[in-house]
Amino acid sequence: MDENNKKTRRKFLDRGLKLGVAGVLGGIGLSKLSAKFAPDDKAPTGETMELMTTDGTIVEIDTSEVMEVEHHHHYSMDYNVREGIPNRKFVMVVDLAKCKNALKCQQSCNKNHYITGDNAWLKVYKMQESADTAPYWLPTMCQHCDKPACVTVCPVDATFKREDGLVLIDNERCIGCRFCMAACPYSTRVFNWGDPGQEVTLNMDMTGVEPTPEYAGRPSLKGTVDKCDFCPHMVKEGELPHCVTACPNGVFYFGDKYEDTVTNGEETLRLSKLLEDKAGYRLLESLGTEPSVYYLPPVDRLVDFEEGMSEFKEFESVEKPSEE
Repeated sequence: MDENNKKTRRKFLDRGLKLGVAGVLGGIGLSKLSAKFAPDDKAPTGETMELMTTDGTIVEIDTSEVMEVEHHHHYSMDYNVREGIPNRKFVMVVDLAKCKNALKCQQSCNKNHYITGDNAWLKVYKMQESADTAPYWLPTMCQHCDKPACVTVCPVDATFKREDGLVLIDNERCIGCRFCMAACPYSTRVFNWGDPGQEVTLNMDMTGVEPTPEYAGRPSLKGTVDKCDFCPHMVKEGELPHCVTACPNGVFYFGDKYEDTVTNGEETLRLSKLLEDKAGYRLLESLGTEPSVYYLPPVDRLVDFEEGMSEFKEFESVEKPSEE
């Protein structure tokens, strides 16, 4: 594909909020823009773009044959918050070969969820299987398991599993017993020992906003548990989670398992083929939790591991706020 075609395709994806067009994504329901055929009298441009049809076939067409139209996917009136978006099963794929510990994912997550200190929902760890193997970076977050132990042990139904695959926490119900933290084998939950920082509170506009389990624009509550939520407030608006769009290296892919499609905003892939070709796996699968987050092994890496060491702090991937 020539450079002009690459730019055209990239621009087209960007206009679709880095989620591709409906023809690429099939029925994934994660695009604010879709495409339809342009009028016949539109002159060919000579530039082509590749699109994936709903049956998985890659086709190449002239850019003049496609036009953008508004295509909104607002689910707020179509589903119950605790039940989830119907006919969807959201999944994430993390490509470890691309991760260089840039921490842009973490910074964006912290900013958009008003997280401070060491309570980050997404952490990046230095991993090494043995002295004879090369180290690599491992981003971790809630695995949104299909059989979550955290939901089973919660005595007040504050932690719940939705039909669309998301595991969420209702902070208004949470009593802070931390049973869920003890039950989670991935150690991805955090406890709010204190009130949010004053700076965080001042940055928020709560006027006319009714708190719900999927609304991330409010402070964490003292004495409750928090964790990664796959940004349901973004998903219902047809947008990708913050970590996906913030990553400069395309590490995170997000999509719908039922549609067998995931995207990192720059490319859209078949989930099943990606996992098969790259030997995808899930963390601690032997426990039977059936996570919704898949990992691709750190093979054929794009950058040297040492490039990510400058920002790394052992056992602490988040800088605490200044005491001043």
